[in-house]
Amino acid sequence: MEKILVLDFGGQYNQLIARRVREQHVYAEIRAGGKITADAKSKDGGLTLDEIRNGGYKGMIFTGGPNSVYADGSPRCPTAVLDLGIPILGICYGAQLIAYLAGGQVNPNETVSEYGHTPFTVTAGSQLFTDIPEQSICWMSHGDSITELPYGFTTTAHSAGCPVAALENPARGLFAVQFHPEVKNTEHGAQIFRNFLFNICGCKGDWVLDDFVAHSIAQYRQELEGKRVLLALSGGVDSAVTAALLSRAIGSKLVCVFVDHGLMRKDEGDEIEQYFTQNFDLQFIRVNARERYLKRLKEVSEPERKRKIIGEAFIRVFEEEAKKLGQINVLAQGTIYPDVIESGVGGAAVIKSHHNVGGLPEHLKFDSILEPLRNLFKDEVRQIGLTLGLPKELVWRQPFPGPGLGIRCIGEVTWEKLEIVRKADAIFRDEVCRAGMEFELSQYFAVVTDVQSVGVMGDSRSYDRMVALRSIDTDDFMTGNWSRVPYELLAKVSSRIINEVKGVNRVVYDITSKPPGTVEWE
Repeated sequence: MEKILVLDFGGQYNQLIARRVREQHVYAEIRAGGKITADAKSKDGGLTLDEIRNGGYKGMIFTGGPNSVYADGSPRCPTAVLDLGIPILGICYGAQLIAYLAGGQVNPNETVSEYGHTPFTVTAGSQLFTDIPEQSICWMSHGDSITELPYGFTTTAHSAGCPVAALENPARGLFAVQFHPEVKNTEHGAQIFRNFLFNICGCKGDWVLDDFVAHSIAQYRQELEGKRVLLALSGGVDSAVTAALLSRAIGSKLVCVFVDHGLMRKDEGDEIEQYFTQNFDLQFIRVNARERYLKRLKEVSEPERKRKIIGEAFIRVFEEEAKKLGQINVLAQGTIYPDVIESGVGGAAVIKSHHNVGGLPEHLKFDSILEPLRNLFKDEVRQIGLTLGLPKELVWRQPFPGPGLGIRCIGEVTWEKLEIVRKADAIFRDEVCRAGMEFELSQYFAVVTDVQSVGVMGDSRSYDRMVALRSIDTDDFMTGNWSRVPYELLAKVSSRIINEVKGVNRVVYDITSKPPGTVEWE
């Protein structure tokens, strides 16, 4: 199997690079860029130069990162990585690292940093820019710049604020761009990846997700033989696909525990129980933990504290259920890439914590944690779900955060606010479906805010809550634009919420993209 080695240097967009490679049907393997060693044996889960040299990699990609390559303690790989005879594409920090290791100069920007949509110009012929217009838009995000080229390199693109927006040394197989081709904001980013993979690395593009399914089933059938696995089943697409995958591998040895914490969407608990008990040969346990969660969340309003409380209670419930079930060897979770990135794993900055990321506390009595989807993005998870035979309505179910409605109730979580957001969210989803847009919008939901405002209802003054509607268009959940939902649809939703949901007198629509916002409000 042909594969690309992605060396991770800690940026927020790192996993998108692997996804862009896999979109071209080339397998991408991600490893820590700062843990490459020239020693005979690897350290801390890193790779040795010999392992890279003999690993069958068709190419390597150096990712972005938040550090400065010239600063002490910044993640670097040995200079010898550049001379392994494997083509390399450097992106942002990765471009600066190639220049730095090869003997060039990298310095802080003298004027202002570049960030966002930036016009750039291709100034020289390059295999990397085949079929790329001379002028187009890219996504810049850097505070340092390459100020002096290494020997043997040429500049192949520039922008108004970045004289070296791209550089290369084709004789050594080294190519680099200062911008981020992995994000959709770069107009021809996909073509840049195609040029690197097929024109420079010589890939054929013969990897498909079906291979991942077959490999995973065979792998877990062998690794989990004789073991019982406890799965955190929420009913969302991630845990549902995890359940389907593991049930194909180990059958009745899979025990699915659904924690009904009272933070679910309208009627969702009953629907989850009915579907999984009727369609899977597995052990399904529903735990009613509603009062427990509400008690723990009383008078708590800070978002991260709420997430940690919900996550800690989640682990405690699982621990208690495991004790009742006898010997359980493995805890499985539906963790996917965006969860990992936003939780700061792998050197990225923490955006928000996810209760299913970070491993197990030492006192838990499981041998290990299993996350079959950890290296996949949401759209890939959905493809796998369809391959496994899950129905389209489940595979395309609206994404739902691990902490549930607890983070869609801004401020303190109360039963009153949960009921408001449950009903408002159901109305929004219902009207989107009626309009035939349920597969056009990537994610849409309602939020009950902690704001109360004056209104007039039935000729009387009201002082009730405000509900916010949120809809995002994205294909990777790493970046996204707010959805241009038709006014007529928003008007219907607003009218129904005001008339049908007690305690609400105002509805607003969120027009914040990601970044700077996140998909969820908390």
